[in-house]
Amino acid sequence: MENKTIPLAVPDIGDDELQAIKEVLGTGFLTEGVTTKEFEKVVAEYLGVKHAIAVTSCTTGLHAVLECLNIRGQEVIVPDYTYPATAEAVILAGGKPVLVDVDIDSMNMTSEILEEAYDENMTVFSPVSWAGVPLESKIYQKAKKLDLKMLEDSACSLGAKIGDKFVGKIADFSCFSFHPRKVITTGEGGMITTDDDQIADLCYSYKHFGAKGASFEMIGTNYKMSNILSAIGLVQMKKIEKIVLDRISKAKIYQELLVKIDGIKPAYVGKNTRQTFQSYTCYVEKEGHRDKIREVLAKENIQSQIGTYALHLEPAYKNMKKIGNLENSTKLFKNALTLPLHKNLTQEDQIRICNIIKHTLND
Repeated sequence: MENKTIPLAVPDIGDDELQAIKEVLGTGFLTEGVTTKEFEKVVAEYLGVKHAIAVTSCTTGLHAVLECLNIRGQEVIVPDYTYPATAEAVILAGGKPVLVDVDIDSMNMTSEILEEAYDENMTVFSPVSWAGVPLESKIYQKAKKLDLKMLEDSACSLGAKIGDKFVGKIADFSCFSFHPRKVITTGEGGMITTDDDQIADLCYSYKHFGAKGASFEMIGTNYKMSNILSAIGLVQMKKIEKIVLDRISKAKIYQELLVKIDGIKPAYVGKNTRQTFQSYTCYVEKEGHRDKIREVLAKENIQSQIGTYALHLEPAYKNMKKIGNLENSTKLFKNALTLPLHKNLTQEDQIRICNIIKHTLND
């Protein structure tokens, strides 16, 4: 069927998730409880990390960590090329985002960018492993050299690796997202991971209104994840390797097709890493043609998306401190193109998509 609809994303959910929800509903205990504890344990064991703390979203996870690190009044380096959540978490915790550029190829911060923006009064920074592309290993080393705590926005990167280590194990703190477009989903939800016993303890307290035992020892809030959502997460974790490997396989097909098209740079693939390809994002080299391609794809019932946002171009962030002219972030915002990638995507679909891109660029 030539004009069948091809969605951008399709969560890998089915009868097993439905049955897990029914079982929790049958217990009558729907808020955070033993099912959530089991979900946290499974994620921690998968990543090889001491603590996994379930929260309502990646954004609230970032916020909780920053509150527990007490960054109020401090500057915190974040990439300009990111979804607003990364910077919002800093603002909510009383910090001041410092927007920095990213590498044009990986779309991530680098150690050189970090060093250029670093100030000796800073204590933490928050890079993003965007679209499931792991950060370069040098940035972790640079953070240690600068004595900076690293809070990685790993929203898209559950299952990604650098060498044999999972993202979520390497930074001081990481936060993952379980939004429906992410690698696994619970509808909404997130997870903080860390080996830091003290901050983990504070985060547990913070997400439970500041409670510790029978007393309230800090000002907190309600970032608890319900047993219902955690039940979905437990089923999803059984599938995660299959999901990641399927995404890698389909990304390779895109690579082979797009490399033959003049004016398109296929998605970045790092060395000695495993990407999740939470998003398959290529780069349209001809200025202004990204949006033209999206218009033609939409007419053919094919969903697509931009990459993400250049925060300094958004009204809420335009007056925030910036380092440099953020040239790469601006280019990526204007020219990055995210294509459909999900379990139902066929090779025929990918060929159709790439043919449309080719013909559009040649018109």
